[in-house]
Amino acid sequence: MTKGEGEEKVPELVERFLAHLANERRYSPHTVRNYRQALLDLAAGGGGRRHREEPVDPRALGLRDLRSYIVEAQRAGTSRRTLHLRLSAIRSFYRYLHRMGEVAANPSSGLVLPGYRKPLPKFFSPPQIRTFLEAPSRLLAEGAIDAFTAARDEAIFELFYGAGLRISELTEARWGNADFASCCLRVVGKGRKERVCPMGKTAAEKLHAFRDRHAVVRGPSDFLVHDAVGKPLSAWRIQRDMKKYLRASGLPEDLTPHKIRHSFATHLLDAGADLRAVQSMLGHASLSTTQIYTHVGLHRLKAAHKQAHPRA
Repeated sequence: MTKGEGEEKVPELVERFLAHLANERRYSPHTVRNYRQALLDLAAGGGGRRHREEPVDPRALGLRDLRSYIVEAQRAGTSRRTLHLRLSAIRSFYRYLHRMGEVAANPSSGLVLPGYRKPLPKFFSPPQIRTFLEAPSRLLAEGAIDAFTAARDEAIFELFYGAGLRISELTEARWGNADFASCCLRVVGKGRKERVCPMGKTAAEKLHAFRDRHAVVRGPSDFLVHDAVGKPLSAWRIQRDMKKYLRASGLPEDLTPHKIRHSFATHLLDAGADLRAVQSMLGHASLSTTQIYTHVGLHRLKAAHKQAHPRA
C-alpha cells in the first residue's frame, strides 16, 4: 500500500464511521473526538511503539495485532481506564466495518480486556442542586447577567435536572416538542430514538416563562435554547457557561451537564422510583446501564435492609 493510498483510505473509513456515530447514533462531540483519536492512534501504530511512517489500513489488522496493541499500550503505562476507552472505540469500529462488509470477520470479538472497575458516577447532592439551580437568579439580582440570560439558563438547568436530558437532546429540542399542558418534552436520543420525557412542573414553568417573556424565536421549528439573536446554543457554550454558575455557587467546576443527569437518576432512585421507569426516562437501551445508579444510593438500601431484615 503506497503512502498516498494509506492517507486516503484510512481517514475515509474512520470519518465514515465517525459520521455514523454523530449523525445516526447521536454520540456526543466529546465521545466522537475520543473515538477519532483512538482509531488514528491504532492506524499509526500507537500503544507505545514508534509510530509507523505510513498509517496501516485497519482492515489489514487481525486479532494478534490488536492483542499486541494492548500489550504495547500497557508497557507504555497507559491506564486501564484509558485503555478501556480506546478499545471500546476499536470494538465499535470493527463491528461497523463488519456490518458494512469491509471486513470478513470482526478481529476485536476475541479480545479479552484487562480488569477495570468503572468508577461510580459523580452527582450533585440535593442541597448542591438547589444552590446551583438558584444561581441564575442570584447573578441577575447582583447585576452580573441580564434577564434574558438568567431566564434562559434557569430553564436550561431545570430541564437537565427535571427531565434527565443529555446535552445533545436539549440543544436540538424545538418549541414544537414541548407540551406544557402535560409538562412533557419529546426528544431524539441515541440511535435517533424518540422518547417523551416528563419535565416536571418547575422545569415546565421556567421554560414557559422564558418563551413568553424573553425568547427571541418561538416558532414550532425554532430551537428552545438560543442566544440573544435567536441562534441555537452549542453544547460547548452551555458547558462553558455552566462553570460560571458553579463558581458563583462555590461548587466544584468539574460538575457537568451530564452530572446533572446523573443527579436526576440518583435522586429518583433514592426516593423509591422504579428502576425500569428511570431507565425509560433516561432513554437507556439496557437496564444494566441504569443499574449503576443504584450503587450510589447506599443509604436508601441500608434503610430498606434495616426495616425489612429480621436481624438488622
